[in-house]
Amino acid sequence: MGSGEEDALLLEAALIQDEKSLYTGDGSVDIKGQPVLKSNTGNWKACPFILGNECCERLAYYGISTNLVSYLTKKLHQGNAVAATNVTTWQGTCYLTPLIGAVLADAYWGRYWTIAGMSTLTLSASIPSLKPVECVGTDCPSATPTQYAFFFTGLYLIALGTGGIKPCVSSFGADQFDDTDPKESVKKGSFFNWFYFSINIGALVSGTYIVWIQENKGWGLGFAIPAFFMGVAIFSFFVGTPLYRFQKPGGSPITRMCQVLVASFHKRNVSVPIDSSLLFETKDNVSAIGGSRKIAHTDELKYLDKAAVVSSAEYDDGNYSDSWRLCTVTQVEELKILIRMFPISASGIVFSAVYAQMSTMFVEQGMAMDTTIGSFTLPAATLTTFDVISVIFWVPVSVSFNFYMAAVALVEIKRLDIAKSLNLVNEDVSVPMNIFWQAPQYIFLGAAEVFFFIGQLEFFYDQSPDAMRSLCSALSLLTTALGNYLSSFILSMVTYFTARGGKPGWIPDNLNEGHLDYFFWLLAGLSFLNMLVYIVCAKVYKSKAAS
Repeated sequence: MGSGEEDALLLEAALIQDEKSLYTGDGSVDIKGQPVLKSNTGNWKACPFILGNECCERLAYYGISTNLVSYLTKKLHQGNAVAATNVTTWQGTCYLTPLIGAVLADAYWGRYWTIAGMSTLTLSASIPSLKPVECVGTDCPSATPTQYAFFFTGLYLIALGTGGIKPCVSSFGADQFDDTDPKESVKKGSFFNWFYFSINIGALVSGTYIVWIQENKGWGLGFAIPAFFMGVAIFSFFVGTPLYRFQKPGGSPITRMCQVLVASFHKRNVSVPIDSSLLFETKDNVSAIGGSRKIAHTDELKYLDKAAVVSSAEYDDGNYSDSWRLCTVTQVEELKILIRMFPISASGIVFSAVYAQMSTMFVEQGMAMDTTIGSFTLPAATLTTFDVISVIFWVPVSVSFNFYMAAVALVEIKRLDIAKSLNLVNEDVSVPMNIFWQAPQYIFLGAAEVFFFIGQLEFFYDQSPDAMRSLCSALSLLTTALGNYLSSFILSMVTYFTARGGKPGWIPDNLNEGHLDYFFWLLAGLSFLNMLVYIVCAKVYKSKAAS
């Protein structure tokens, strides 16, 4: 071959390489299923629509959740402990339903049910027959079963809708950056910061403007505004469709995990070869799982490797197509990764239980304090803005404060001391202690929130198998769900054990005669023990490695 022919071949190879570099290397496609040009899609040009969607959707959600405990106590006339339990149980369900949404990946129906739920709440707060009559003095009639049913139907429709939205948005946004391009890949961490920043911009508007509307202009309007912003969220998301990059679905992750378990059990008496290269894997450069790269073999959980052992019968007839009897190494490693993730995920449950107090006991504590600033009355839930401001400040710094519950307990001790000194213990009135004493606890919470939730988002995206990112995002939300349920359980147990024999208990309807500080110290102790567990889990965790 002459030098001229060699030069021509080299030039042709270079042109092919240049053409390939114009397209994404992670297998992403456009809305029509065609390969996408890097210059025309994804990256930061697609993110404003996704971030705008998340900002408006979270504004809508927090417009309901931030002041919900106030509505339950003031309008539905529930007690402090009952109202707090109802809020955390509902919030837990909002973070549990994403497991269903991750499997169905149905963001459209998620938004539909969310709007339906918010519209139902608006009607519940607007139509006189659907809400209890106002209190007359100390006489506060309870809501009727029909009124409760209508209100909670709206709440749980929102929880159902959240399941279709929440597990998809963060992973979909991160999918806009090509993992195989070093320049784009490094931007992914910044996306998660901006994603959480957008959430808190929505929370800031909810904690100030919408809370004020609810307390001063009516709950009907206060619930209608979040429903409107949910519509804006839908519009923002679909406008950006031509710019989005989509990952091809890799089939049901639940089915693949079940196949590994069944295959490993079927071959339970088979020995795993010492040489891992003898385990079954496709010969191609890509995985047999659509939208997924190959994953390198690990030596942990070796029992599951039995699913990838080629039996003599399979070797003789050359039939490797039954995934219920033979799985690839990548498929086995997917399940291993999820198992390794579990301890890290579980260590976040206690933090989520503590975090749930911001929208329940923090607000109830604030309602028992002086909320006036001159002639202006500040809604207790507005103090959540200090958490949001703290988050916005700490996002670029990513520092955490683990024991902010101690600060909350100290504030409550001070409030009870004032109540005792002024003989207000038996009076169900606000204590003349300015509500801004609560500001430090919200600020500390915001700092801890940044470190935990942003780190959690990045961890579950980066460490999850390529074709299971929505499911793993949903598993991270399961941590929050279980934390809220744990909070409900702790509240119920505290009420059960401390309100016996005619005693008011730690969390009575009149907080002046209770000991809310003991409850906060309990959570501080649990947080400390949880931190020790997390340190152990983090040290033994083994990161995912692509093949």
